[in-house]
Amino acid sequence: MFHQIKNFLKIKRKSTKDIAPDEIFLDSKNLPEFNLHQFEGRIEKPIHKGIFSLVLGFLLIVGLVFTYKLASLQIVNGEKFRNRSDNNNLQQTAIFANRGVIYDRNGTPIVWNSINQDNPDYSSRIYASSTGLSTVLGYVKYPTKDSSGFYYLNKFDPKDGLEKLLDYKLSGQNGTNIIETDVKGNIISESITQKPRDGENITLTIDLSLQRKLYASLLDIADRAGYKGGAGVIMDVRNGEILASSNFPEYDSGVMTEGSEKEKINNWINDKNHPFLNRVVQGLYTPGSIMKLFIAMGVLDQGVIDPNKQILSTGSITIPNPFFPDKPSTFMDWKAHGLVDLRRAIAVSSNVYFYEVTGGYKDQKGIGIDNLDKYVKMFGFGTTTNIDFPGEQSGTIPSPEWKAKTFQGEEWRVGDTYNTAIGQYGFQVTPIQAVRAVAAIANNGKLITPTFVDVNSSPKIVVNINLNQNFYAIVKEGMREGVTDGTSAAINFPFVKVASKTGTAQIGASKDEVNSWVVGFWPIDNPKYAYAIVMERGPKNNQFGSVLVMQEFLDWLHIYHPEYLN
Repeated sequence: MFHQIKNFLKIKRKSTKDIAPDEIFLDSKNLPEFNLHQFEGRIEKPIHKGIFSLVLGFLLIVGLVFTYKLASLQIVNGEKFRNRSDNNNLQQTAIFANRGVIYDRNGTPIVWNSINQDNPDYSSRIYASSTGLSTVLGYVKYPTKDSSGFYYLNKFDPKDGLEKLLDYKLSGQNGTNIIETDVKGNIISESITQKPRDGENITLTIDLSLQRKLYASLLDIADRAGYKGGAGVIMDVRNGEILASSNFPEYDSGVMTEGSEKEKINNWINDKNHPFLNRVVQGLYTPGSIMKLFIAMGVLDQGVIDPNKQILSTGSITIPNPFFPDKPSTFMDWKAHGLVDLRRAIAVSSNVYFYEVTGGYKDQKGIGIDNLDKYVKMFGFGTTTNIDFPGEQSGTIPSPEWKAKTFQGEEWRVGDTYNTAIGQYGFQVTPIQAVRAVAAIANNGKLITPTFVDVNSSPKIVVNINLNQNFYAIVKEGMREGVTDGTSAAINFPFVKVASKTGTAQIGASKDEVNSWVVGFWPIDNPKYAYAIVMERGPKNNQFGSVLVMQEFLDWLHIYHPEYLN
């Protein structure tokens, strides 16, 4: 029996040995739930032994290379590199980009760069002299080093004016230089990693020759009459380009940039005449009679008087005083003009005429303070001009709301309307507003945005003032008569026909100082250029008004630049 069982087991072992593994699982179920699509449960072939030999050989080669390099660094050259590490220094320094050059409209440099004799790391910034443009151009501060000789301010820092406004174009981009020095500061090696990119050049609308002459004329009349400040601007009535924009007193851009003349700079900072103020754009002035031009447009549009009807100016008008019946209120003209119509009233600047047609008097109707506000706003007063310059002021137009707010609820009276009609009371305007408004009369109703930088560009028309074209003609005729036989007779030249309007505003608590204005344009038949001049805080009885600035300027223009008069 035992022998039979033994034979049976031998047969079983022999059969099992001959069965292949894939036959064992051929009919079995996937009990472990292998993911057959990802080849789980599949029998893999073993890695060939040659692979291990290959990897081992690669690692051995890499190890030998690193061992050789390490030995070279630490054993062969170790002392050399240790000394160099102890004694040398790597510095990253800026290669300063040149700022862009600023040119006038004719390609003449106004601001440029020059070799810096004191510090060759960057260029000096040079400003044209005697221009009256410093408050327009602004100034910059140079890159600055600390006590160790490293630049903590590694760029030009614009501080004011167009230098600051246009810095994104003018500044360029600094380069980078890597310098290796020893312990004594000697340069061992130098490598430029990034080249500098100079700033973009800018062309202004300014004509530098006209700019210099306008500034010189302002200074001359101020010196002769004792004015404490002033400003003047010349603008193209067709596209808003500013040909000249002068201010005085003002600082010097070159001196402020260099920063070495401390006493002079401190005097400017403490000067009560505000030499850092760009008076053309930021200066607010009582306008006086130049506002009569724009009120006249409202008078014509409202039809309160025929432009040919005459009003008698005996030198004043008197109205009852509701608070003191025995003390009537008297409103003065600057002289007795006799009978004047609208054109003549503009030419001789009759206060009485504009009192009556604005505030009303006896049987003569006036347009009223609300309409006065409406029409002067039409010509851009009471708001900014959107000129490409920071800090522009909007000014003030007196109104009942303004008076109530300013004078603790006081009621508006007809006398307030009279004073506002001649540009007094609380009226405040800027020269840039004035030149833009008179340009709108010259070009028959196009209120254009002034610009310093958009040379030969299309005009930026903010609004078309849609008033009757005959009204513009009437006001222009009055302005021309002001030159041929009125308050602007000083600029009655044979070589150009100018249209003009003067204005004088009494200022100060005692009314012993005046602002002297003149606005206008030329030539009257085909207007091209408008101007606005204001001389600030001069003696009340002086004989040198703003019109003499234009007299000097136009006389010079006729000799040196007659192309501007045609």
